[in-house]
Amino acid sequence: YFQNFINSELKPNMIRSMCCRLQLDLRELLKRGNGLFGSAEQTGSLGVVTINCARLGHICRGDEAALLRRLDHLLDLGKTSLEIKRKVIQRHMDEGLFPYTKRYLGTLRNHFSTLGVNGVNEMIRNFTSDEHDITSEWGYAMAIRLLDHVRARMLEFQDETGHMYNLEATPAEGTTYRFAKEDRKRYPDILQAGTTDMPYYTNSSQLPVGFTDDPFEALERQDDLQRKYTGGTVLHLYMTEPLSSPDACRTLVRRALSSFKLPYITITPTFSICPRHGYLGGKHEFCPKCDDELIARKQRAAALPTTQQELA
Repeated sequence: YFQNFINSELKPNMIRSMCCRLQLDLRELLKRGNGLFGSAEQTGSLGVVTINCARLGHICRGDEAALLRRLDHLLDLGKTSLEIKRKVIQRHMDEGLFPYTKRYLGTLRNHFSTLGVNGVNEMIRNFTSDEHDITSEWGYAMAIRLLDHVRARMLEFQDETGHMYNLEATPAEGTTYRFAKEDRKRYPDILQAGTTDMPYYTNSSQLPVGFTDDPFEALERQDDLQRKYTGGTVLHLYMTEPLSSPDACRTLVRRALSSFKLPYITITPTFSICPRHGYLGGKHEFCPKCDDELIARKQRAAALPTTQQELA
């Protein structure tokens, strides 16, 4: 995992990493001066509400105004649920039901309420009857409009409630499958990724799985989208070939972060595991070391009768 402090507006003292992708922008917190020496360590995400964008695209096919109205309704529900959660947890803290928080936390006023999106690629596919997806120019522009709309609503929520909101590219490891299974039951003709038995939605506003093996094409197509998230995001770069050395990885990371402004990337080299020989660099359907040993045994077995005949 590599945070971009080279070519983005981020500075190391502005960001607090909470997990694999949740990134809290501390500039708002620093204005409040919380924590030891105003260091803003008393923060976190109160909770995450994830919007099923694929269903929005299916229900509101061809009508973007209707899609945004329905999105606004879901965002309002998300805000209400997070505000209720904030009140309940704060009341429990005040009444001593969370005694472990008394010394180090005390209040939730510096915690963010997080909204997230999932299945933006499938939203575009359903909205356009599969004429476009997020890789097309039109679909890309629609994804930008969607994220800009959510960001604008979050500013309204902050002014309305006095609490901080952020937009996260929700990891949705289980949610993406659950959303897809529920939608398959309710809308049998909805467009999804995966198979009939194992459907899923593309994570947040990511490219479709397997769309490109070129990490720099992925960076080019995702740079502006990734920068829309205020509560954390990460772009996974999957290498189709093994990295030759740590220096090669360092060069790749520096080149990527110097050329693009997205906040967070990961480098995932492709490797295989053999039960006998362990780690193997690159993708292998069969272990080359096992193959070499098998060939050597067969060659020895083939040569053995000839040797016996010569001895006779």
